[in-house]
Amino acid sequence: MLSEQSAAVVRATLPAVGAALETITERFYTGLFEAHPALLRDLFNRGNQAAGTQRQALAGSIAAFATHLLDHPEQRPDAMLHRIAHRHASLGVTAEQYGVVHEHLFAAIAGVLGDAVTPEVAAAWDEVYWLMANALIAVEQRLYEERGPLAWRPWEVVERVVETPDVITFRLRPADGGPVRDFAAGQYVSVRVALPDGARQIRQYSLSGAPGPALRQISVKRVHGAGAPDGEVSHHLHARVREGDVLELSEAYGDLVLDAAGPDTPLLLASAGIGVTPITAMLAHLAGSGHRAPVTVVHGDRSPATHALRADQESWVGKLPGAALHLWYEQDAPAGARTGLVDLAGVPVAPGTHAYLCGPLPFMRSVRTQLIASGVAPADIHYEVFGPDLWLAGQG
Repeated sequence: MLSEQSAAVVRATLPAVGAALETITERFYTGLFEAHPALLRDLFNRGNQAAGTQRQALAGSIAAFATHLLDHPEQRPDAMLHRIAHRHASLGVTAEQYGVVHEHLFAAIAGVLGDAVTPEVAAAWDEVYWLMANALIAVEQRLYEERGPLAWRPWEVVERVVETPDVITFRLRPADGGPVRDFAAGQYVSVRVALPDGARQIRQYSLSGAPGPALRQISVKRVHGAGAPDGEVSHHLHARVREGDVLELSEAYGDLVLDAAGPDTPLLLASAGIGVTPITAMLAHLAGSGHRAPVTVVHGDRSPATHALRADQESWVGKLPGAALHLWYEQDAPAGARTGLVDLAGVPVAPGTHAYLCGPLPFMRSVRTQLIASGVAPADIHYEVFGPDLWLAGQG
């Protein structure tokens, strides 16, 4: 809880700090990487840095956390904190690194806002930072206690399946032959690859197959730049990784899981594009666990040719009693599918439905709005974002 004195200062200065946050975070990352170049080479996503999306996400998370402290002083935004903490743990972020971030972030704040950063203002925002940092450290510590500190484990590619021109599925088994910790449907793993320039870049990929004791399956979309660099890791995986090659994987992380949904809970699983990956794993889990309630599956894509894992979706839906698959394609929609963007008008939404969304932000915002209009409680709508979470500041 923010102290009364600091809350008054943060409330008074939040508009000015919020307006300058993107400039502050840009300066922060510049200073951080000048002092610690290895962080950009081996930890931070260079593509997101070049595109500016990482600093937008950092600015959004700080603004969202500060606003929540002011509007709801009696509670923490645990959903936001857990989502960030899982991402951090999958990268191996340490408690000590929060001190490094603090040093460079507050140097950037002082550099951008100048004399407006009085000792009182600095102390108030310092309190905000450490409330957020210490909450994240605590969650990340629990995750490390459950799974152990981040240890990169070698996994051998046993099968490589071309799903679409831009999506490849890799099926993997532990190269050391040792036991495998199970995962929850909807979670992701970090994959670390050595690139030609010596960098060891890390990306997260949802596990797209059924939870099980031996194999892991990831489906990787080749990222094409649209005003930003092409995805260097996805291109590396598509161009260079074949059966018999070895990848480094982390344990599974992520909090978009079906734990809160019992076998009698109606579900709506909505995806677009490569967002189909965690949804397919959820369907596999539901089919194998005897889920009894209705399951409505919604997916949107550019065309049938770009729809990855469609056969898997259809197969798992066919094994679930009362399940229905609704498809939308922007072009070349076949019989039984609809043309255009996902529109839930006419799609039955049972009372008490829990919804799980994964896909581009505009898609998830649209589906969330439609679901709320259909009577689904906002607390029962869960989502996953690929890449920096730019939705944090806009969540209601």
